[in-house]
Amino acid sequence: MNRDDLLRQMRALVPHPATARELLSVLKIPREDRVAFKRLLRHLVNDGDLVLVKGKLYGMPDRMDLVVGKLDGHSSGIGFVTPERPIEGLTRDIFVASHNLQEALHGDRVVVRIERYREDGRAEGKIVQVLERAASSIVGRFDIDATGLAFVVPFDKRLTAEVQIPRGDAMDAEAGQMVTVTITRWPTPTRGPAGHITEILGDINDPGVDTEIILRKHGIPDEHGAEAVAEAAAIGGAVREQDRAGRTDFRDRTVVTIDGEHARDFDDAISIERLANGHYWLGVHIADVSHYVRDGSALDAEAFERSTSVYFPERAIHMFPAELSTGLCSLNPHVDRLVQSCLMEVTASGEVVRHEIHDGIIRSDARMTYTAVNAILTDRDPGVMAAYEPLVPMFELMRELFTILNGRRRRRGSVDFDLPEAQVELDEDGFIENIVASERNVAHRLIEEFMLLANETVAGHLESHAMPSLYRIHEKPDPLKVMQFEEFVGAFGFSLGTTGGDVTPAHFQKLVDRIRGNPAERPIAFLMLRTMQKARYDPTNVGHFGLAAATYTHFTSPIRRYPDLVVHRLLRELRQTKVTEERRAELEDDLPEVGRHTSEMERRAAEAEREILQWKKVRFMADKVGDAFDGYITGVAPFGMFVELIEHYVEGLVHVTTMADDYYRYRETQHALFGENSKKLYRLGDRVRVQIIKVDMERRQIDLGLEDVLEQLRKSERSRGPARSSARPKKEQRKGTPEDRRRRKSRRLGKQERKAKKRR
Repeated sequence: MNRDDLLRQMRALVPHPATARELLSVLKIPREDRVAFKRLLRHLVNDGDLVLVKGKLYGMPDRMDLVVGKLDGHSSGIGFVTPERPIEGLTRDIFVASHNLQEALHGDRVVVRIERYREDGRAEGKIVQVLERAASSIVGRFDIDATGLAFVVPFDKRLTAEVQIPRGDAMDAEAGQMVTVTITRWPTPTRGPAGHITEILGDINDPGVDTEIILRKHGIPDEHGAEAVAEAAAIGGAVREQDRAGRTDFRDRTVVTIDGEHARDFDDAISIERLANGHYWLGVHIADVSHYVRDGSALDAEAFERSTSVYFPERAIHMFPAELSTGLCSLNPHVDRLVQSCLMEVTASGEVVRHEIHDGIIRSDARMTYTAVNAILTDRDPGVMAAYEPLVPMFELMRELFTILNGRRRRRGSVDFDLPEAQVELDEDGFIENIVASERNVAHRLIEEFMLLANETVAGHLESHAMPSLYRIHEKPDPLKVMQFEEFVGAFGFSLGTTGGDVTPAHFQKLVDRIRGNPAERPIAFLMLRTMQKARYDPTNVGHFGLAAATYTHFTSPIRRYPDLVVHRLLRELRQTKVTEERRAELEDDLPEVGRHTSEMERRAAEAEREILQWKKVRFMADKVGDAFDGYITGVAPFGMFVELIEHYVEGLVHVTTMADDYYRYRETQHALFGENSKKLYRLGDRVRVQIIKVDMERRQIDLGLEDVLEQLRKSERSRGPARSSARPKKEQRKGTPEDRRRRKSRRLGKQERKAKKRR
């Protein structure tokens, strides 16, 4: 029985939540299949197809108004649950009031009961179960109150509960130091969490402490486990003779790697030649990590948990130990390396008419950089061309094929954003010295194009052989978001040019072409990115909308992405064994959880990378309070607008309270703030001049003000002169005027006379 059969039979035969024993009986599961059946139940619970409620009862979530999702906490104490799968009648997340959070914390995977649907597409609910804790430890600031009670204030403001530290569990930490605390008692509706300190990180402003805090906040392991390191070391540092057996030898071909100057791993190499028929024979050779990392090994288990390498400004946190990531699985020049190779015959129109996939062995001829290749192809630098003279024809052939492939991809509608990104320059302590725009030259683009083609070809290969796999999917945008986007671009005189909401990638790409160079380019590009869905890993192929690709996967980076490693294993299994129906069913059961977990870990890594970069940027701006900069509005909300500074690519907040020249109203559909009296309109993407008011290191936020509004307020204050109060001084208030004092004395004497008469 596979997952679909089980769910279908449960719907038909089991009218209520049931125990595993009841299910075994009702569904008549043979004794020899019961272990596999219980394993399948666990998978279905992990995937959210079933929920396990009190009494160890398995139930269908939709029949119980239950939804499985991730809790996103808010510093105000409320939360929002994002469902793991689409829910009919629900277009947004589920709001959870603070009193309905129960014992759940930010980031936990939870079961929430929907209690009310709202007209805005959102629902309100109550958390009934925590399926999976986001982390067993928390990073924060250690403190001691006036009574001697010790506690840790979480660094993540979305964790609103302080963690109590019992006497003797503080590990000699001093008040104000950043620490890691392991939770020993989870919160309940009536009491907070408790824990013991396991690590003292130091002062928050010390060099390197920021990186350590972000790693622990997101639960990213810094060090590799001893067992995994031992396995990596045992593999050795060179390709052994037995490793070469049965492989296609590509060492006689000219093969190069092309990466950035500061690249930390080299897992892809390129070969290219022109065939006799005029076609191109392109080889994409990828480090064969799967040869060394066996399924079920300590290396594999640890790589699955991490799922991706994480790249911080000053260092990388690799998915594999250095013995593999920068050693045996790095395609260093002039040494033998094992690869899985995808070779493609490409026509002059960019069509792949033939492909081969091999277990191969290569010896890279050169470790090229993007700068050097660009110097050859664009600058025609005589010195660089002379240094790499034997390779120049190869690079020119690469550019020729790149132009063909890029043109073909654009013709089919692939959306190609080319917005500049920030590149930071650090000092020896890891602090930012400068922030500049990173440039994507022809070398970046041609490597990207070749990798896209290989990924697409491999995905099609697996699908054509009906091999279960992990695809890199990118679903169509939400129709409501498309409608709102169309309304927004209409205000600028543009349109997607689609009717009935049937939008395609080509509609977006044509709009990108039309707005290029137009003043409205930035606001439209910003919102277009937000209109798109986020790409993820899934065993069900629905295509890649942004790339306009019917099939797409990730094959080209198994050193740093676990899904690529899975794809390499599947390719080898397809080549070397007969894949049985039983094996296909096993893969169909296992791959959904792999896709869910790796997608989640990818989001975790991206969030950590963004946060550490933002923190370093905020610190970089600390000495620039009072300075003015030009910027673009990158986000608009009822409380204000976010502005990215053009010069430093740093984002700050213009809070609506600083816009004191008018009363501003939020217009959601226009992504704008509108002045009631002045009729001023501040829209997403508008260029504005701002001044830095404050750099808040506690919130890691830059507070900005609109320069013209601030100057207007300053002029107004100067014209009024020094502030004068109409209130009398306190001494004068107590004594009053002479007339006041006479009246008080008269009343006092009259009161004394009346008392004397009563006594008489």
